[in-house]
Formats: sequence, structure tokens, C-alpha cells
Amino acid sequence: MSDTTTVLIIGAGFAGLGTAVRLLKQGIDDFVILERAGEVGGTWRDNTYPGAACDVPSLLYSYSFEQNPNWSRAYSGSSEILDYIKGLVDKHALSRFIRFHVNVTGLVFDDDSATWTAETDGGPSYRARTVVVASGPLSNASLPDIRGLETYIGHKFHSARWDHDYDMADKRVAVIGTGASAVQIVPELVKTARSVKVFQRTPGWVLPRPDFPHPRVARAAFSQVPVLQSTARQAWFWAHEVMAVGMVWDTSATTVIQWAAKANLRRQVKDRWLRKQLTPEFRPGCKRMLMTNDYYPALQRDNCKLISWPIATISPTGIRTADGIEHEVDCIVFATGFDVCKAGTPFPISGVDGRKLGEEWSHGAYAYKSVSVSGYPNLFFTFGPNSGPGHNSALVYMEAEIRYIVDAIRMIIDRGFQTFDVKEVRQNRYHAHIQRRLAATTWNSGCKSWYLTEDGYNGTMYPGFATQFVRQLARVELDDYLTRSQPPARKKPQRTRPELAAGGSHSASKVRRQRNGDPASSDERRRKAVRRSAPTTSSDAASQVVDGA
Repeated sequence: MSDTTTVLIIGAGFAGLGTAVRLLKQGIDDFVILERAGEVGGTWRDNTYPGAACDVPSLLYSYSFEQNPNWSRAYSGSSEILDYIKGLVDKHALSRFIRFHVNVTGLVFDDDSATWTAETDGGPSYRARTVVVASGPLSNASLPDIRGLETYIGHKFHSARWDHDYDMADKRVAVIGTGASAVQIVPELVKTARSVKVFQRTPGWVLPRPDFPHPRVARAAFSQVPVLQSTARQAWFWAHEVMAVGMVWDTSATTVIQWAAKANLRRQVKDRWLRKQLTPEFRPGCKRMLMTNDYYPALQRDNCKLISWPIATISPTGIRTADGIEHEVDCIVFATGFDVCKAGTPFPISGVDGRKLGEEWSHGAYAYKSVSVSGYPNLFFTFGPNSGPGHNSALVYMEAEIRYIVDAIRMIIDRGFQTFDVKEVRQNRYHAHIQRRLAATTWNSGCKSWYLTEDGYNGTMYPGFATQFVRQLARVELDDYLTRSQPPARKKPQRTRPELAAGGSHSASKVRRQRNGDPASSDERRRKAVRRSAPTTSSDAASQVVDGA
């Protein structure tokens, strides 16, 4: 593709389509969306397993600038959420911008033209002034690496690749995993399968989900008087926001949450031994809270059994656990989560002077305010490093990022900037600040979760309230960025790559490499982290999201 577009968006899920809508609202229509699948929807297109639903209230799991008054329930199922996403496409005629079946295999920045080129799998390349990586953290699923998996002769699949052609009736089914997907799948499987065995590695804390149908009169009121829906949305937002006190940090509020979860367990499970198997040994907040009313009752059905022994190997006919018992099954469902990119990049990304983001993120991802990385001008991330919520709707965080990114793109266009590159010192200062704050959170208290890398580095979660995250993205401060309006000189200056020594396990991993005889390069020795707080920004956008939230 020889033409250069203004904006290239990678991914047609919630983030990519939300970015497209905001661009159109800003009067920017010179953009292309690349989607590797054949339809929009992202994780909600892929996850169609029985019982699939969101564990965030529907009024909050939608954009404040595109509210839906017709949600049928407090917590909607995957099909209804997918309909909402497709509704965005139809309402704003976004299909004209989307290129389906285009899998991006690499991004390369050209210093001379100040443009990005997206290489694709067997197709044309796409060139753009700016790029928004909106591929999402829950977009890649694969079977786990379990010994003997390749020897199994029965049916098997991942929950995100559900085989709807396979009839579970009268089948012996194994479910590996007890996370957010599994607690929705198991209650549905026990209704049809002959037997269900749930293989648990670690139990999670479970709270009841306050789900209920939205009466027709309420939906009519939301449609006719939008302020009513905004008020209900605010109520849900603040109910979740106060939970941060007990979910992000280990406080007395955490003890209250743990007491509520134990009370829920005692109420629903009468068998003392089963209760012991289902009681976590970590504090609430360390891992994702599970919201379900049906999981505990399903485990106590006559045709369901919880297996808490570790899996030793997969055999040709089933699963052998560490106690020596072989469990013969007809089908294995892997509800084992996603390949979240906590280190490295989803595809190769080459920036200024050929620097490789995958190498720089090899020990943990980082970014300035979760959206920009120094040395990679005009490149933005949605749901970037340290933007994960532990207590509130991901869309509140995503919407703040999208607003910031679109404002930055508007600035690039209006002021004629060729490059818009966050200053390394600002990035390092911000990252050091975030890592210091993370040290005091429940996630970094010694518990193990998918939020952390193998060496304990947390490049996933944001250590604070949603309102704080939104506030920091309220305004694009031009002084945070290096800009260039003229063509570059032919001689390219040497730049250092930012690997941030922010303390904790991230810098400890570098020390370990040096101790193991891998000395730091001269570039690495020059890298410094300036430990000061990130600058305060306007609170206007925070108020906007909360008012709309």
C-alpha cells in the first residue's frame, strides 16, 4: 500500500472501535482499522462458551459517549455485549474503515519520512503517520504446556475457541482451571454432561453477583431521560471505586471483603472438606475476584467433582493427578486464561534508529501514562502497560486512554508535527513513580498471579483509583514530548533505550543478569530513573468519565 494514512488502528475490538468513534467525533476520518479476524468484537467475538458473561455491570461496561439504554440485565451475556460492539460499527458506519483478515506481523518506523509501516501476513503493507495498537490484552489464547498433552486421543479445546459442534450430552468432561471463565462454564456443563471434573490449582475468592433483569419501564426511562442512566452508571462506578481501598491495598477493608467471601462460601457450601478446598490462602485482591452465584452450587451437583490434586500428566485417555489416580474423560476444556503480553510485544516493533521494543520490554513492559514509549514516536497503546484495573471497569481506563490518544493525534495534525515522542526523562520518572506505588499494593505483596512476570515485575496493574488514572490522562502536556516539524538531518543521533531501574524485582532481574556474567551494555549503564512524582494534570476529564461513567 503506497498511500500514507493519518492513523492506523490495529484491532477492531472495544478499544479499536472506540478510538475510531472518537476520531470521527474530532473530525478525523483518514484512518484504517486492521483486524486479523473476519468480524469485529475482539474477546467478545472469541469467547462464546456456555454462560459467557461480563463480571462488570452492563451500564459501566460500555462507553460513556455511547451509552446503551437497552441492556436486558445488570450483567449482560457475551452475545449482548457483542451486539453492542456491532451497534457501534453500524451507527458510525465503521465498516468502510476496516480491513478484515489482515494479521499484522510487524511495525517499522522510518526516520526519514517519519512514518510507520505495518507488515502483514501474506498481504500488503500499510503506511501511516500515527499508529494505535488496540489489539487488547485478552486476544491470544493457547493450550497450556502440560506434559503428555499431545498423547491425548479424546476431544480438547480452549474455552476461547469453544467447539459448538461437539455435543456434551452423556460425555465425561474435564475442566482445567477455576478462574473467571471456568466459574461460568461449569454451571452450564453440569446441566448436560454425564459427569464434570473440575481440576483446580488455586481456589479464588468468590462474591455473589448482584444480577437482575432490567425491567422494560427502566429501559424506557433510560432511553427517554438519559440523565437517569447516567445517574445509575455513576452509582455503579462509585460502588466499584470504593472497593479499591480493599482490593488494591491490603487494609481493614480487605478483611471485610474476605469476611464477606467466607460468609458466601459458608452459606453455599455445607461440606467442611469442600469448603477447605475452596478457601484461598491469599488475601482478596491478590488475584482477580470471581463474581458468580452458580459456581458453588454446580460443584455440589451429583455429576460434578472438584479435583484439587495437581495434574501430573495428560494420558491418552484422560488426566493423571499427583496422587496416582487416572481420570478418564471424553473431553478436556482448558479454561486456562490468555497469553497476556507482560513482557515483549504482540509483534515485532522497530522504532527510532532500529531499536526493538520487544528487547526493551523483554523483562517487563512500561510506558508513559500507559500510552507512549520513548523512541517510538507517533505510536500509542490502548490498555498499555500498568493500565489494568483491579476493582473497576476496564472501559473507564480505556476511555481515558482513547481520549488522550485522540487529543495527541489532533495536536499532531493541527500543529504539523512530523514526530511526537515522549521524553525519556519524563517516561523514566513516571515509571519509577508507578513502581514505587506498586510496591505497597496487594499484587506486589508476594502473591503469585498472571499480573506478574516470572521474576515478579508488575507491568500490568495501575496502583490507584480509576479517578486517578483518568485524571493523569486529562490533558496532553506538550512539554512531555519531543516534537519535530522539519525533515530530519541525514545523520542520525545515537539514543539510549529506556530500561527503567525503578526498584523492586525489575531492577533485581538486571542485577541477576550482571551477577551471572552478562555485563550491562554501555547504553544500559547510562540509563537512569529519576524518582519524582508525575506532574498533576487537570481534573476535567476525570469528572467527565465519572459523570458519564
